Amino acid sequence: MSGLDEAGVIELIACGELPRSDILLGIGDDAAVLQPPPGKLMVLAVDTLNEGVHFPKDIEPRDLGHRAVAVNLSDLAAMGATPAWALLSLSMPTAEADWVSGFAEGARRLARRHDVAIVGGDTVRGPLSVCVQVVGFVDPGRFLARGNAKPGDSVFVTGHPGDASAGLAVLQSGGGDNRLTDRFLRPQPRTDIGRAIAGVASAAIDISDGLVTDLGRLAAASGVRLVVELRDLPLSEALVDLMGAGRALEHALGGGDDYELCFTVEPGRVPALDHMAADWDCGITRIGYVEVGEGVVLLRDGKPCPDTSVQTWQHFPKASS
Repeated sequence: MSGLDEAGVIELIACGELPRSDILLGIGDDAAVLQPPPGKLMVLAVDTLNEGVHFPKDIEPRDLGHRAVAVNLSDLAAMGATPAWALLSLSMPTAEADWVSGFAEGARRLARRHDVAIVGGDTVRGPLSVCVQVVGFVDPGRFLARGNAKPGDSVFVTGHPGDASAGLAVLQSGGGDNRLTDRFLRPQPRTDIGRAIAGVASAAIDISDGLVTDLGRLAAASGVRLVVELRDLPLSEALVDLMGAGRALEHALGGGDDYELCFTVEPGRVPALDHMAADWDCGITRIGYVEVGEGVVLLRDGKPCPDTSVQTWQHFPKASS
C-alpha cells in the first residue's frame, strides 16, 4: 500500500463528488461557498466518532465512512430536514491509499444515496477520528423538535431497536458479519421518514444512546412522562434468536447506535401516519403513550415494571460519591 500526502487524501475524498447547483465553490479552497434555497430554514448537526469509543479498532474503512455520514443524517431525519451538504474532518495516524479510498467510497456512497455533497473539511495526522457536519433545509414551521409532545399522544418507533448494540456485541466477541452486525456497521438513516412525519408528528428524536435514554430526553424537553409497554417493543427475530428474549429486551431498551426514529403523534393524526407508513420499507410500531408527569415508565402487561434493569451509554458518567 502506498502512502499519501494531504493533497492526495483530499483528491481521493473529492473524487467523483456529487455535483449540486447550489455549490458555488466546493472542496479545494479555504472554505466552501454555498447557496441556500430561498425561504428555507437551515438545519445543522455534527458528530465525532473516535476509534475504540464509537467503533472497533479493526473496522473496515468503507464501514467507517458509511457510519460517519449515517449518524449525522439520522440527526437531520429527527428534525424532518432534507440533507444537502457535508463537511468532513478526518484524523488518522497514517494515510494509506487503500484505506483512504475505502473510507471515501463508504462515505460518498451513502451521501450520494441521500443527495448529499461533501463540500469541504480537514485532514490531520493523529489518532483515528472522524468528525462530520451536515447541513440540511426545512420549511418554516415544519421542523421537528423534542419539546412538543403532549399528553394523549402515541409514541412510535421505527425499525427494531437493539439490533445494532447486539451487532456490536457479536463483533466484540469475534463473530462474523450478519444482519445484526450490519445494523451496527451500516446504519440506515431514516431521512425519508423524518421528512414524511414533519407536520404529522408532534415531537421526534433519533435513538443513538439507547431507547430509554433518548425517550427520557424527549420527555424532559416536552415536560411530560412517556409510558412504554414492553410487550409492544418490536424485537427482531434475529435479535431474539441470538440473545434470547431477556437479553434482547435489554438491548432494545439500553443499547445504542440504532439510529432509528422515535416520535409522538396526537390521536387525530394517527390515521394519516398509518396511511403513509403502509408504503414504507421500514416498519413503525406504537410502543406507548404520553401522559402528565415526567420521565419514562416501563410497563409489563399494563403494570409498572421497576425490576427492569437498563444499562445505557454515557460519554461522561457521573462519578460515584
